[in-house]
Amino acid sequence: MSKSVLCALELSDKTIDAKVLREAARLADLDQAQLDVVNVLPDFGESWVSGFFEDHHHDRAVKETADHLGKLCEEILGAERNVKVRHVVATGKAYQEILKVADKAGADLIVIGAHKPELSDYLLGPNAARVIRHSTCSVYVVR
Repeated sequence: MSKSVLCALELSDKTIDAKVLREAARLADLDQAQLDVVNVLPDFGESWVSGFFEDHHHDRAVKETADHLGKLCEEILGAERNVKVRHVVATGKAYQEILKVADKAGADLIVIGAHKPELSDYLLGPNAARVIRHSTCSVYVVR
């Protein structure tokens, strides 16, 4: 029995996010596992970037992203199911933060979407490929 299924969403394409989230919820329900949903924001505090943003920008971005993530999950999964979902907004490099959240949650499975490949990242996006390569748990890629 799984302890946790972690669903990583990019929040850039609702159609893809819905497909990934529905599959993650289905897999979590099969094992009566906790469903955690994560989105990773870029690190606005990096020295070369931080000068372009006001001090409160990061906090506002986290709050807005958390609100958006919660509403998206409710819309796709329904209010009753969404109440049981843990919503996580992390900051940093996507693949590193996904792996950190998976480790903290004790995830047995990470569900991530594969986006249309560019020539440079044939078949999988760079974040999905890195999560697969470095994860200590199974990774399920939704196409």
